[in-house]
Amino acid sequence: MARWGLLVEQNLGFGGEHRMWSVGVLGHVEGTREEALAELGRRAETFEPVHPRTVRRRVVYRTDDGFLAVLDGAWQVFHCRFSVAEQVHDSAPPPEPKPQQVAKAGPEAARGLRPVIVPRRPAAPDGPAEAGKEWDADVPDTPSWLGRGDLQ
Repeated sequence: MARWGLLVEQNLGFGGEHRMWSVGVLGHVEGTREEALAELGRRAETFEPVHPRTVRRRVVYRTDDGFLAVLDGAWQVFHCRFSVAEQVHDSAPPPEPKPQQVAKAGPEAARGLRPVIVPRRPAAPDGPAEAGKEWDADVPDTPSWLGRGDLQ
């Protein structure tokens, strides 16, 4: 299965002389090119570019290798180019899989679903005195300085 990079090209920097065209990696998709393009399309519609700071209008076009977003700002029109590229080499070792990403075999795996991981609840406090104590039990309803004449 191929690994696809989701790439964005956009303007960085400020001013006409200091602005530059730069590329960034939005993420990766393991699968087919069509799956990568579908994910890239979702990200292109919600991508928050560096320029313009406030987008008045966003128009997204489909191209042969991705998408082109035309962004109307307050003073200028900017654009971002989104594309997919198959990763053929990476000099860094692959990241270690996190324990949450490893799916257990079972009926969910047979249907292509991942099990939902529910975080553990904190342990109950020790002792009967702690069990009934509210989080703000030691905070008075009115502060001691309220109504003092010397603070006016």
